[in-house]
Amino acid sequence: MLASLHVKNLALIDEEEIVFSNGLNILSGETGAGKSIILGALHLSLGDKASKDFLRDTDCEAFVEAVYLVKDEKTKEALRELGVEPYDDEVIMSRKITESRSVGKINGEQVPAAKLKEVGDILLDIYGQKEHQSLLNVHKHMEFLDEFAKKDIGDLKLQVSNSYKKYKELIAKLDEAKKSDVSKDREIILLDHEINEIETANLKIGEDEALEDEYKRLSNYSRTTEYFQKAHEAMVGENGASDAISAAISDLRYIEGIDEKASELLAMLNDADSIISDFNRELSGYMEDSTFDSARFNEVELRLNEINRLKDKYGHTIEDILEELKKRQEKKAQFERFDEYLAELKGQVTEATKELEDLSKKLSDIRHKNAAVLSEKMRQAMSDLNFLNTEFDMELKVLDHFTENGVDEGQFVICTNPGEPLRALKDIASGGEMSRIMLALKTVLASDGGIDTLIFDEIDAGISGRTAQAVSEKLSTVAKGHQVICITHLPQIAAMADTHFLIEKSVENGHTISGIKKLMGEEPVNELARMLGGSAITEAVITNAKEMKEMALSYKNKS
Repeated sequence: MLASLHVKNLALIDEEEIVFSNGLNILSGETGAGKSIILGALHLSLGDKASKDFLRDTDCEAFVEAVYLVKDEKTKEALRELGVEPYDDEVIMSRKITESRSVGKINGEQVPAAKLKEVGDILLDIYGQKEHQSLLNVHKHMEFLDEFAKKDIGDLKLQVSNSYKKYKELIAKLDEAKKSDVSKDREIILLDHEINEIETANLKIGEDEALEDEYKRLSNYSRTTEYFQKAHEAMVGENGASDAISAAISDLRYIEGIDEKASELLAMLNDADSIISDFNRELSGYMEDSTFDSARFNEVELRLNEINRLKDKYGHTIEDILEELKKRQEKKAQFERFDEYLAELKGQVTEATKELEDLSKKLSDIRHKNAAVLSEKMRQAMSDLNFLNTEFDMELKVLDHFTENGVDEGQFVICTNPGEPLRALKDIASGGEMSRIMLALKTVLASDGGIDTLIFDEIDAGISGRTAQAVSEKLSTVAKGHQVICITHLPQIAAMADTHFLIEKSVENGHTISGIKKLMGEEPVNELARMLGGSAITEAVITNAKEMKEMALSYKNKS
């Protein structure tokens, strides 16, 4: 259940904390008092899009925190599957919003908005003012049925979905294979040519890099030889480095015995002389051995051209070319045993089709069985909501093709006048009726366990009189097994409250703020009187409010 909601610096709210109770929690107040802000704050804690426009004071952050009590083991297990562990049976979901960003957390750990929504879907069900419009979408009807039948379905829908994907992949492979069957002889000829072309080249990994280095050296032979010769002359030519160092060594030997520094410098020059001698020998040897082989140059150039041609055709590297060779060899082998391959593929398609048929049939049987139960429960729930002599059913038909969701297609059908045929719900029901039908559906789905908290935002739209009373009684009945939070304008519904909150606006320091308080003692009766009589609250209105509260209490005690 939703234990509390803390809201700070959001729209008209400065800072408020609401502590909810078990049973039926009613939120009422004048139009524009801020009831929708409370629901909006809850949506924010569940990952809805945040905007800086929500900030009451743009210099401060907005903050929303919802605390849930979770004692049901199945709910705890569902949360653990999402990586959320209740601490002391609590799950705390929060959101901080600034002008530039928002941060969501679950039990103090930062999470993305999508994770907040996933967890929220397990903990509570919010019925918004326009949600009944989803009944106009026929595809949603199957989702409602599957939600009702989820215990029987288990992971069967996932199995059907996976089986369907495998089936589609095999069908695509078979279609491609049938196309290839027509052109396989031509394909084999082409593959033979390409395989022979690559194999004949006898490529070796790293060969291209070595050849490119050799080509660069040979193509620049004249230039490098010229500069090697210049370097050699600079060392051993007249007045070259070797002569200069020899002269310096001779000069320093005259004063070696006189100045210790001369000895140190002489040692350094001897080292340099040794290094230069080694350099001269290495350079001379290289120049003697280095010749330009025009035949080799042409051979390297031709080989590089061949490799680059294959790269242009098959890949950027020799590794890529060899990988393409492997693929073509495998494809050729497949073509050479094509009849066997085609037979294997057809067998796999047959097996996949049988598997998908069996799983879809199993899912369809579960749906048909549960559709009958759902329809019966819906007829009873709608009767409780003042739908008199109304027939309700779910029309299911089997498709002539597979889908990711099985082979079923269905929709809700209804008849509100005895003797008339059942017709599509979207073609019959009015907006007010849709709202009550959705309430009936929500209560039926909730009665099967699972979500502990149901929130209804103005479920009373478009109803009055006996119908309003019926809705209030249904909400009270549902609240015996679930926590229900309801925003309402109708006194008939507010009278059923187990806990009643009033939301009202006031002006403080020139600013309008919304506040919320739990009504105690006679305050609920006074609020009912306001809802009944508006600005003129007479003794008669107060008496009427007391009677309405007493009648509600009597109904709850009897039911």
